[in-house]
Amino acid sequence: MTTVVAVRKGGQVTMAADSLVTFGDTRLSHRAEANQKIFTVEDAAGQSLFAVAGAAAHFLVLQHALAAQSREALLFGSKHEIFRTFTLLHPVLKDAFFMQTKEDEHEPYESSQFTMLMANQSGIYGIYSYREVFEFKQFWSIGSGRSFALGAMHAAYDIKSRTSRDVAEAGIAAACEFDRNSAPPVDVLTLKLKVSK
Repeated sequence: MTTVVAVRKGGQVTMAADSLVTFGDTRLSHRAEANQKIFTVEDAAGQSLFAVAGAAAHFLVLQHALAAQSREALLFGSKHEIFRTFTLLHPVLKDAFFMQTKEDEHEPYESSQFTMLMANQSGIYGIYSYREVFEFKQFWSIGSGRSFALGAMHAAYDIKSRTSRDVAEAGIAAACEFDRNSAPPVDVLTLKLKVSK
Protein backbone atom coordinates (compact mmCIF):
# COMPACT_ATOMS: atom_id res chain seq x y z
CA MET A 1 0.00 0.00 0.00
CA THR A 2 1.11 3.55 0.56
CA THR A 3 0.42 6.80 2.31
CA VAL A 4 -0.31 10.02 0.44
CA VAL A 5 -1.36 13.31 2.05
CA ALA A 6 -2.48 16.69 0.75
CA VAL A 7 -2.73 19.90 2.78
CA ARG A 8 -4.00 23.37 1.91
CA LYS A 9 -2.94 26.22 4.15
CA GLY A 10 -1.57 29.74 3.86
CA GLY A 11 -2.16 30.11 0.12
CA GLN A 12 -0.39 26.87 -0.75
CA VAL A 13 -1.27 23.24 -1.34
CA THR A 14 1.25 20.50 -0.56
CA MET A 15 1.17 16.83 -1.50
CA ALA A 16 3.50 14.28 0.08
CA ALA A 17 3.93 10.53 -0.32
CA ASP A 18 6.08 7.75 1.05
CA SER A 19 8.14 5.58 -1.33
CA LEU A 20 7.58 1.97 -0.21
CA VAL A 21 5.92 -0.56 -2.52
CA THR A 22 4.72 -3.91 -1.16
CA PHE A 23 3.82 -7.17 -2.90
CA GLY A 24 2.07 -9.26 -0.26
CA ASP A 25 4.77 -9.85 2.37
CA THR A 26 7.57 -8.50 0.16
CA ARG A 27 8.77 -4.90 0.51
CA LEU A 28 10.33 -3.06 -2.43
CA SER A 29 12.15 -0.15 -0.83
CA HIS A 30 13.49 2.98 -2.48
CA ARG A 31 16.94 1.32 -2.58
CA ALA A 32 15.61 -1.34 -4.97
CA GLU A 33 13.63 1.02 -7.21
CA ALA A 34 12.95 4.75 -7.31
CA ASN A 35 9.30 4.54 -6.24
CA GLN A 36 7.95 8.02 -6.82
CA LYS A 37 4.19 8.02 -6.18
CA ILE A 38 3.29 11.61 -7.07
CA PHE A 39 3.14 12.63 -10.71
CA THR A 40 2.33 15.90 -12.44
CA VAL A 41 -0.21 16.43 -15.22
CA GLU A 42 -0.32 19.54 -17.39
CA ASP A 43 -4.03 20.37 -17.59
CA ALA A 44 -6.28 23.09 -18.99
CA ALA A 45 -5.65 25.43 -16.04
CA GLY A 46 -1.96 24.71 -15.42
CA GLN A 47 -0.68 21.80 -13.41
CA SER A 48 -2.19 19.13 -11.14
CA LEU A 49 -0.50 16.69 -8.80
CA PHE A 50 -1.81 13.11 -8.64
CA ALA A 51 -1.15 10.07 -6.48
CA VAL A 52 -2.92 6.70 -6.38
CA ALA A 53 -3.29 4.12 -3.62
CA GLY A 54 -3.85 0.43 -4.28
CA ALA A 55 -2.57 -1.74 -7.11
CA ALA A 56 0.82 -0.72 -8.49
CA ALA A 57 -0.62 -0.95 -12.04
CA HIS A 58 -2.87 2.04 -11.33
CA PHE A 59 0.10 4.41 -11.34
CA LEU A 60 1.20 3.70 -14.94
CA VAL A 61 -2.33 3.27 -16.26
CA LEU A 62 -3.44 6.62 -14.92
CA GLN A 63 -0.29 8.39 -16.12
CA HIS A 64 -0.67 7.03 -19.66
CA ALA A 65 -4.45 7.52 -19.82
CA LEU A 66 -4.17 11.18 -18.78
CA ALA A 67 -1.18 11.79 -21.09
CA ALA A 68 -3.23 10.52 -24.04
CA GLN A 69 -5.86 13.24 -23.50
CA SER A 70 -5.52 16.74 -24.88
CA ARG A 71 -4.54 19.32 -22.28
CA GLU A 72 -7.79 21.21 -22.97
CA ALA A 73 -9.86 18.08 -22.12
CA LEU A 74 -8.31 17.79 -18.66
CA LEU A 75 -10.51 20.03 -16.53
CA PHE A 76 -9.71 19.77 -12.81
CA GLY A 77 -10.85 23.12 -11.38
CA SER A 78 -13.90 21.91 -9.39
CA LYS A 79 -15.70 18.79 -8.20
CA HIS A 80 -18.01 18.92 -11.23
CA GLU A 81 -15.17 19.34 -13.74
CA ILE A 82 -13.23 16.47 -12.20
CA PHE A 83 -16.31 14.23 -12.20
CA ARG A 84 -16.95 14.98 -15.88
CA THR A 85 -13.30 14.45 -16.86
CA PHE A 86 -13.12 11.07 -15.12
CA THR A 87 -16.51 10.00 -16.47
CA LEU A 88 -15.19 10.67 -20.00
CA LEU A 89 -11.94 8.87 -19.12
CA HIS A 90 -13.75 5.73 -17.86
CA PRO A 91 -14.36 4.14 -21.31
CA VAL A 92 -10.71 4.84 -22.21
CA LEU A 93 -9.58 2.96 -19.11
CA LYS A 94 -11.80 0.02 -20.05
CA ASP A 95 -11.02 -0.14 -23.77
CA ALA A 96 -7.37 0.88 -23.97
CA PHE A 97 -6.07 -0.35 -20.60
CA PHE A 98 -8.34 -3.37 -19.97
CA MET A 99 -9.56 -2.14 -16.60
CA GLN A 100 -11.78 -4.66 -14.80
CA THR A 101 -14.87 -2.68 -13.80
CA LYS A 102 -16.66 -5.25 -11.63
CA GLU A 103 -16.09 -5.21 -7.89
CA ASP A 104 -19.33 -6.80 -6.70
CA GLU A 105 -22.53 -7.80 -8.48
CA HIS A 106 -24.58 -5.49 -6.22
CA GLU A 107 -22.55 -2.36 -6.96
CA PRO A 108 -24.55 0.62 -8.31
CA TYR A 109 -22.06 1.67 -11.03
CA GLU A 110 -19.10 0.31 -12.93
CA SER A 111 -15.95 0.85 -10.91
CA SER A 112 -12.87 2.69 -12.10
CA GLN A 113 -10.94 0.84 -9.36
CA PHE A 114 -9.00 3.95 -8.30
CA THR A 115 -8.44 5.71 -4.99
CA MET A 116 -6.71 8.97 -5.89
CA LEU A 117 -5.64 12.19 -4.26
CA MET A 118 -5.24 15.24 -6.47
CA ALA A 119 -4.01 18.76 -5.72
CA ASN A 120 -3.85 21.87 -7.86
CA GLN A 121 -4.31 25.64 -7.67
CA SER A 122 -8.04 25.16 -6.95
CA GLY A 123 -7.55 22.87 -3.93
CA ILE A 124 -7.34 19.21 -2.93
CA TYR A 125 -9.65 16.44 -4.09
CA GLY A 126 -10.22 12.77 -3.40
CA ILE A 127 -11.42 10.71 -6.36
CA TYR A 128 -12.83 7.26 -5.67
CA SER A 129 -13.86 4.18 -7.65
CA TYR A 130 -17.37 5.26 -8.71
CA ARG A 131 -16.02 8.65 -9.74
CA GLU A 132 -17.05 10.17 -6.45
CA VAL A 133 -15.21 13.44 -5.97
CA PHE A 134 -14.67 15.11 -2.60
CA GLU A 135 -13.11 18.53 -2.09
CA PHE A 136 -11.18 18.85 1.17
CA LYS A 137 -10.82 22.31 2.70
CA GLN A 138 -7.84 21.60 4.98
CA PHE A 139 -6.21 18.17 4.47
CA TRP A 140 -6.78 14.54 3.53
CA SER A 141 -4.93 11.25 3.16
CA ILE A 142 -5.29 7.98 1.27
CA GLY A 143 -3.60 4.60 1.59
CA SER A 144 -2.85 2.15 4.36
CA GLY A 145 -1.29 4.79 6.63
CA ARG A 146 -4.09 7.33 6.25
CA SER A 147 -5.42 7.03 9.83
CA PHE A 148 -2.01 7.82 11.31
CA ALA A 149 -1.49 10.67 8.84
CA LEU A 150 -4.93 12.18 9.47
CA GLY A 151 -4.37 12.17 13.24
CA ALA A 152 -0.98 13.83 12.96
CA MET A 153 -2.23 16.46 10.51
CA HIS A 154 -5.24 17.19 12.72
CA ALA A 155 -2.88 17.84 15.64
CA ALA A 156 -0.52 20.02 13.59
CA TYR A 157 -2.90 22.00 11.37
CA ASP A 158 -4.04 24.77 13.75
CA ILE A 159 -0.52 25.65 14.93
CA LYS A 160 -0.06 29.06 13.28
CA SER A 161 3.63 28.64 12.56
CA ARG A 162 3.03 25.42 10.59
CA THR A 163 2.97 25.73 6.79
CA SER A 164 1.14 23.36 4.45
CA ARG A 165 4.46 21.57 3.93
CA ASP A 166 5.04 21.24 7.69
CA VAL A 167 1.59 19.71 8.21
CA ALA A 168 2.01 17.32 5.26
CA GLU A 169 5.42 16.21 6.52
CA ALA A 170 3.95 15.58 10.00
CA GLY A 171 1.29 13.35 8.44
CA ILE A 172 3.72 11.34 6.35
CA ALA A 173 6.17 11.01 9.25
CA ALA A 174 3.44 9.51 11.46
CA ALA A 175 2.42 7.06 8.73
CA CYS A 176 6.02 5.99 8.09
CA GLU A 177 6.53 5.50 11.83
CA PHE A 178 3.43 3.38 12.51
CA ASP A 179 2.16 1.87 9.23
CA ARG A 180 4.05 -1.24 8.14
CA ASN A 181 3.33 -0.48 4.46
CA SER A 182 4.79 3.05 4.41
CA ALA A 183 8.43 4.10 4.56
CA PRO A 184 10.77 6.98 3.68
CA PRO A 185 12.19 8.64 1.72
CA VAL A 186 9.31 11.02 1.21
CA ASP A 187 8.43 13.09 -1.86
CA VAL A 188 6.94 16.53 -1.16
CA LEU A 189 5.59 18.94 -3.80
CA THR A 190 3.96 22.34 -3.21
CA LEU A 191 1.84 24.53 -5.49
CA LYS A 192 0.40 28.00 -4.99
CA LEU A 193 -3.38 28.15 -4.54
CA LYS A 194 -5.41 30.36 -6.86
CA VAL A 195 -7.57 31.57 -3.96
CA SER A 196 -6.44 31.22 -0.35
CA LYS A 197 -9.21 29.80 1.87
